[in-house]
Amino acid sequence: MKHLRLLRFVAVGAAAGLALAACGTSDGGGGGGGSSRATPPAMDALSSLGDGEGEVNILAWAGYAEDGSTDPAVDWVTPFEQKTGCTANVQVADTSDSMFEKMGTGDFDVVSASGDSSLRMIYAGKVAPVNTDLLTNYGDVPDFQKMQAWNSVGGTAYGMPHGWGAQLLGYRTDKVDPAPDSWSVVFEPDSPYAGKITDYDSPTDGIAAAAVYLMSTQPDLKITNPYALDKDQFDAAVALLTAQQPQVSSYWASYADAQKALENGSTEVGSTWQIIINLAKGDAAPVESVLPKEGATGWADTWMVDAKSPHPNCAYEWMNWVTNPDVQAQIAEWFGEAPANTKACALTTDPAHCDTFHADDESYFSKIWFWSTPQSDCLDGRTDVKCIPYAEWGKAWSSVKNG
Repeated sequence: MKHLRLLRFVAVGAAAGLALAACGTSDGGGGGGGSSRATPPAMDALSSLGDGEGEVNILAWAGYAEDGSTDPAVDWVTPFEQKTGCTANVQVADTSDSMFEKMGTGDFDVVSASGDSSLRMIYAGKVAPVNTDLLTNYGDVPDFQKMQAWNSVGGTAYGMPHGWGAQLLGYRTDKVDPAPDSWSVVFEPDSPYAGKITDYDSPTDGIAAAAVYLMSTQPDLKITNPYALDKDQFDAAVALLTAQQPQVSSYWASYADAQKALENGSTEVGSTWQIIINLAKGDAAPVESVLPKEGATGWADTWMVDAKSPHPNCAYEWMNWVTNPDVQAQIAEWFGEAPANTKACALTTDPAHCDTFHADDESYFSKIWFWSTPQSDCLDGRTDVKCIPYAEWGKAWSSVKNG
């Protein structure tokens, strides 16, 4: 697993915007950033692709724009520069919040936004619509990833899908018996794994994960979208997390921490990513993961163009390059995710990679509630109530963690 070595030391911030908005279908929730705006500011997409401007400023998650400096064998930036003449200036982001703050200024041309920041950017006018006719690989992305609540508004596309993954339930096979199929092992007060439970440290994911569980276990709450919670629904999710808190041994914010905890046994069950399980297995740890029967949260990242991009042609050149099948194959294995362009599946070093990450499995995709930033205008379409916006989620999450 040499190609995944980066993941042993990349620490992703607690708010790391792995992006999940609605349940994999276009009728699910969306996500603005606490704004109550009904529509984004009007602006036009690039009408035609012209000559490159000579450079492109890229704001990306670690592992998405590798130039050989991390590993000489991992480099898709240099070939891009050689082919297009666009010098790539890459800045690695640590959180979705920092991405939101940095976009819309003209300092960057393109960003790999996750769902908990992408619609905030759209509604704030920080990113522009995209002309999908100019995205050379758009046709190779399965329809179930397109025009979703985290990458479009009102039938207008705002980005090029990049990759996605689910927030899974991980567990130690030598400690957890029988094998779990439900989030009940982490949320119920009588869990036999109390003191050995872990949660991902994110307001968006943490509260939404509780809401996903409540959708199944407390149907009277009538939650239809875990990112669209009115006061009663929100209070119920926070109450579940508050009751769980004494049983939680750790809230993890990096791959390395989660992997280490599983390997040394300080964690026996809890929220994880497939890549963490893969790495732990690579170290011979007795671990497995499952998508619980209640469903799960997850991320779907999108390349988006800054509304004030000084180099829009090179921005499109980058989006086209980074979603080519061969480049997608490299990124998917290096980062550990399902590639958006499923033509990459025939090119991965591991022929089973796309099967492991369910890259072309629409049924699996539909079980995931992809991260999105909650806003006061309910993302499930309700107009008779106001929903709890992101700022309140952050305060509540901090309160839960601190007991």
